[in-house]
Amino acid sequence: MQILRGLHSFDTQTVAVTIGNFDGVHLGHQALLKELRAAAQPRGLQTAVVIFEPHPREFFAPQQAPARLTSLREKLELFSTMGVDRVHVCRFDALFAKKSAADFIHALHEKLHAKFVLIGDDFRFGSGRAGDFALVEKIGAERGFAVQSVQSVLHGGVRISSTAIRAALADGQIRMAKEYLGRPYSISGRVFHGDGMGRKLGYPTANVQMKHNLPPLKGIYVVLAHAEGLGVLQGVASLGIRPTLKQEAKYVLEVHLFEFAQQIYSKHLRVEFLQKLRDEQKFNGLDELTRQIALDVDNAKQWFIDHE
Repeated sequence: MQILRGLHSFDTQTVAVTIGNFDGVHLGHQALLKELRAAAQPRGLQTAVVIFEPHPREFFAPQQAPARLTSLREKLELFSTMGVDRVHVCRFDALFAKKSAADFIHALHEKLHAKFVLIGDDFRFGSGRAGDFALVEKIGAERGFAVQSVQSVLHGGVRISSTAIRAALADGQIRMAKEYLGRPYSISGRVFHGDGMGRKLGYPTANVQMKHNLPPLKGIYVVLAHAEGLGVLQGVASLGIRPTLKQEAKYVLEVHLFEFAQQIYSKHLRVEFLQKLRDEQKFNGLDELTRQIALDVDNAKQWFIDHE
């Protein structure tokens, strides 16, 4: 899979292209990508996806922007597994925000050599969010490329969306989020050196670097960790600000892996969230915290036994 910056390509191969933020790459996004491949193959086109980084809402109102479901790396990894040929990552800045919807579509046709454009039924784009399916269809008729829309995917009568998944995760509805995503929700990152407090308490943890400070969920969870060269490991994770240890701290993802003692600093870890055990809470000292960690570990191990 090619990864390119901006709406530029030296490749003159014509493409079938879709546009969006694709946060989470959920079942709705997957249906769109499947439709894109189905349209590209008989036309002899490559598949191309255009995404924006950062998310436009992070640019316009960073304090009100929603929690990210996937980092850019996670998004690209998911695209690769779904057979996308090319991804164009457009830097969303002040200049890009001023680009009109018509200019954006013209760039898809002229610079990316788009012969087929597929968009979601509710997707809006361009300055002032003025672009919609009708505009793409109009320009397509003028420029000679095909245009098609994809309807939203429903699950139990509910429209699958990144917003719905964020709400499910925030409410501890891990199974519901999994159903909307088509896979367990996960966070990936490098393992870095923490303050060593977990080891001091008898429960060493792998501290996973998160690309964004506001995760869509918090609390204590049963997890599976996919580690480079080590396979899949069972564990329990804490995602929060560690109120017993810190004041006004950033969010930290710490994973205690069962019966595991190897050094994995700098390795890439993907943490799958399987079940929420409890909310994060502040304890009256380290002894009380340690007792609760022991109980969390026991509960997580029992969960794996019950779900073998």
